Amino acid sequence: MQTLLVTGATGYLGSHLVRALLAAGHRVAILKRAASNLARLDDCLPQLAVFTIEDGLDLPFKSLGQFNAVIHTATCYGRNGEKTPEIFAANTAFPLQLLEIAAGFNTENFFNTDTILYKYLNAYSLSKQHFAEWGKYFSDSGRINFINIKLEHLYGVGDDASKFATYVIRSCLNNIDNLKLTQGEQQRDFIHIDDVLGAYLCLLENTGNIGQGFTEFAVGSGHAVSIHDFVTTVHRLTASQTRLDFGVYPYREHELMHSEADVSGLSALGWRCRYGLETGLKQVIELERKHL
Repeated sequence: MQTLLVTGATGYLGSHLVRALLAAGHRVAILKRAASNLARLDDCLPQLAVFTIEDGLDLPFKSLGQFNAVIHTATCYGRNGEKTPEIFAANTAFPLQLLEIAAGFNTENFFNTDTILYKYLNAYSLSKQHFAEWGKYFSDSGRINFINIKLEHLYGVGDDASKFATYVIRSCLNNIDNLKLTQGEQQRDFIHIDDVLGAYLCLLENTGNIGQGFTEFAVGSGHAVSIHDFVTTVHRLTASQTRLDFGVYPYREHELMHSEADVSGLSALGWRCRYGLETGLKQVIELERKHL
């Protein structure tokens, strides 16, 4: 059993991760904002130690003693009109403060959830990669081990509608008239939520084999598909009547045209991807259909 502190626990990835950690027998504390909605954690709240950011980032450490690891999944994408300073505060300043405190309380490991996006694509990607660089600075100075997780395109049932995969699936299930898209030539590595959770658990169980300092792992299926193929697969599996309008939107400046995880590092630790894309999509579509 390890004692773990999780940020972003009220979000999609974080809430699923909390349940997986509890099921694995770990002692779990979460650090949330006062205004955060705990609905995603209703079934497991009695098993958690809950701390509020506004009460001080050091309170979990003072209350529970030494943590084996902090698992940082909280993030701000900037999709709700947040200004650049707000995105910086959420993605760089906040985790940097937490990293400083965790190192000061002799926490062994800090797991960071990072992005695969080009550093200068937007404020989100820039702020995320700035924090990863701070993690390398801290780990290189011997203060804490920093495990940086470069997460590919996560999908799963019940995710936010702002996420591309969920938006496409629900649009097709609801048979909206037109789904407006780019040309769809860019390739992405889509990974099922259960495989992501397996990767985090694998890394947590193998901290002794990972080594000291800064280490980085790509978390994806290891296979890229084009956005065009992803969307047409969803369209076929849902038997949707929605018209797919490819080419309506231009690509973003600095659009990443190919992303595919090199999962050799995870594979060496014993992790395996369980869901192929079509198998995973069928499962998600079936469950999403029940909630229409």
